[in-house]
Amino acid sequence: MQAAINRQSVDLSDYPDLVMIMLGFRIRTMRGLLAMLRIGPGLAQIARQQPDGLLAHEGMMFSLLHFGFRQYWRDLDALEAFTRSEPHADWWKRIRELSAGAGFWHETYHARGGVEALYVAMPDPVGLQHFAPARQPVGRFMSARARVQGGAEPAIA
Repeated sequence: MQAAINRQSVDLSDYPDLVMIMLGFRIRTMRGLLAMLRIGPGLAQIARQQPDGLLAHEGMMFSLLHFGFRQYWRDLDALEAFTRSEPHADWWKRIRELSAGAGFWHETYHARGGVEALYVAMPDPVGLQHFAPARQPVGRFMSARARVQGGAEPAIA
């Protein structure tokens, strides 16, 4: 006799503005490995301290040199407040230094609709890059909020 399958679901009615973000880091060189080791303590701090609005933080490995995180945020305002605070704000100030030898990416999915993504120094396509046309994150599209709201800017060739 087969055991019953334990099927479950979740009630997200208390989270109408839920945002899920996937973050990835791909190490390409030893310098990239050193950059990731410098970022590691900040990532551990985020998981330990759970900034306001962070509902869950999970680590994952895509391959030996490609790892990432999945985070669930209460809403976009909480996620944006976090990105403007430390340690995240410092990482983006130092992105040129940190991306020497490593690639970074994120894809953000909003419960109310909309998806946005950013890829920095990735050697190969990942995630949405496999099928969606590229668009330069310049001008108003430098902001994740603007990217998720879309726009009529044409794709690049």
